[in-house]
Amino acid sequence: MLETINLSKTYNGVPALHPLNLKIEPGEIFCLLGANGAGKTTTINLFLNFIDPTSGSAKIGGLDVVSNPLESKRLLAYIPEQVMLYKNLSGLENLEYFTSLAGGKHNTGELRGFLAEAGLAATDSDKRVGEYSKGMRQKVGIAIAIAKKARALLLDEPTSGLDPKAANEFSALLRKLSGSGAAILMATHDLFRAKETGTRVGIMKHGSLVASYLTSSLGHAELENIYLEHMHD
Repeated sequence: MLETINLSKTYNGVPALHPLNLKIEPGEIFCLLGANGAGKTTTINLFLNFIDPTSGSAKIGGLDVVSNPLESKRLLAYIPEQVMLYKNLSGLENLEYFTSLAGGKHNTGELRGFLAEAGLAATDSDKRVGEYSKGMRQKVGIAIAIAKKARALLLDEPTSGLDPKAANEFSALLRKLSGSGAAILMATHDLFRAKETGTRVGIMKHGSLVASYLTSSLGHAELENIYLEHMHD
């Protein structure tokens, strides 16, 4: 569902991403770990077609994102570190607006259902988003993904700044979405959350994917040791 083939990006002769080959199947949650500047956000921005690759390609559902920008985006939902919503509108109104932009036609009952599925309390869906916490804004982002029937999700540092309860709820939501067949790529600093949520983890350093593991084969301490060893190399 998400694939890179020798995907690379260079800025002024400096590689931000060395040739990357990655495949994320439906139902997988792949967590990209690494320090700032390791290439995690560059990878996500290339999938989003926000920047052009220097070489290679990024594909969503088999569609090259550069040659099929609209078709590939239809399959995709993106949740950045700060979900951009209109502060003066309610969660429900934001959902209605963004789903209509994507061509969706849903009645109010269906929209409330998507918000409930994303874990937003019914009493919160009519409040102005300006009063929302980060976790609540993310739930609206997830509701947009559910309404779009997104087959692939890209997440950039989604759990930074969330308290443990909100981060735990977010992990449970991602597992639910992957259980319904979505492929998920998540860039994160959070080793604990990556181990708890991901089916696979990849460690990025200086624009290269230096290691990849099944999370089921590692304990928390083991993942931390491996990560720190790579960071010290």
